[in-house]
Amino acid sequence: MVKKILFLFSLIIGQYAYAQAPKYSNEFLAIGVGARALSMSGSVVASTSSAYATYWNPAGLTRMADHRQLSFMHSEYFAGISKYDFGNFVTRIDKRSVMALSLIRFGVDNIPNTSELIDAEGNINYDKVTTFSAADYAFLVSYARDLDIEGLSVGGNVKIIRRKVGDFGGSWGFGIDLSAQYKKNDWLFGAVLRDATSTFNAWSFNLDDKMKDVFARTGNEIPSSSIEITMPRLNLGAARSFTLPANIGLLVEVNLDITTDGKRNVLISGDPFSIDPHMGIEIDYQKVIFLRAGIGNIQDETSFDKGKHKTFQPNIGIGVRIKKVLTIDYALTDIGDQSMALYSNVFSIRFSFTPKKSKE
Repeated sequence: MVKKILFLFSLIIGQYAYAQAPKYSNEFLAIGVGARALSMSGSVVASTSSAYATYWNPAGLTRMADHRQLSFMHSEYFAGISKYDFGNFVTRIDKRSVMALSLIRFGVDNIPNTSELIDAEGNINYDKVTTFSAADYAFLVSYARDLDIEGLSVGGNVKIIRRKVGDFGGSWGFGIDLSAQYKKNDWLFGAVLRDATSTFNAWSFNLDDKMKDVFARTGNEIPSSSIEITMPRLNLGAARSFTLPANIGLLVEVNLDITTDGKRNVLISGDPFSIDPHMGIEIDYQKVIFLRAGIGNIQDETSFDKGKHKTFQPNIGIGVRIKKVLTIDYALTDIGDQSMALYSNVFSIRFSFTPKKSKE
């Protein structure tokens, strides 16, 4: 009996060892969606109120001005090698509740598979070269509701994650986001607890003997089935809106991203908590034309002479709303340091559907 207990205990310890939480797990979900938010360096947790709120703060969906919205986004990174796409549909259930369905895809397509380029006799056969895709998917079911406290709403996401590397391997994951948003006069506040219960990805691999031999001969570790955990992340935001002369509006927002997976290269770095501040501004004319800018990705970099200096990533963007039906946004941004990575063009569109009022 004791041996059985020890054996069971060893299995549990073994599973825990495989279920460690690496940094940057499911990091494709940290890139962000919507050109408005990306041009403001993601500083929209408190102010988001459109279909893109499903990603940034689901609680903001209750402030959506329309009965239904349909949105799409496309962006490319690393000189077009990888593509990031988002689409969703949002609808009001009643005066206080909103529901949404969203899909995110981040993928690299047409990757050459040269594992069978050279046969056992050393002959090269280019006909054996095939291609595959490495893609990450996330399906979000979102819900938001206004509470009895004036100005306060809550929301959340249920996330199903699918990550796939050709026919070689893949994973399924599940997670939950919880959020709140509060409006008081010209002030807005928001909070999002991403991966509130930690998000689990169960990986499995399908490698034949030939592929395992390729891994061994090239000095690569043969992957094995494991569980990957994404630790919780807390996003906090505060925003203030101003009404200026000549029908000009101004919004200023500051956000803090607090990660719990150990020391990161951000402005306030610690273990296990690191804090990454960023801010954005938005200027509008009659809520029709928008100019936006943001600062984020503040880091300490080490130069060749071993000296350290602060760097940051600026982003800019514009937007236009046409007849309260179509909104087109553009952002010039990237996901790395501006001196090392090429900037990316991000476009997003949003369709608004408001039922016509019945004639009395």
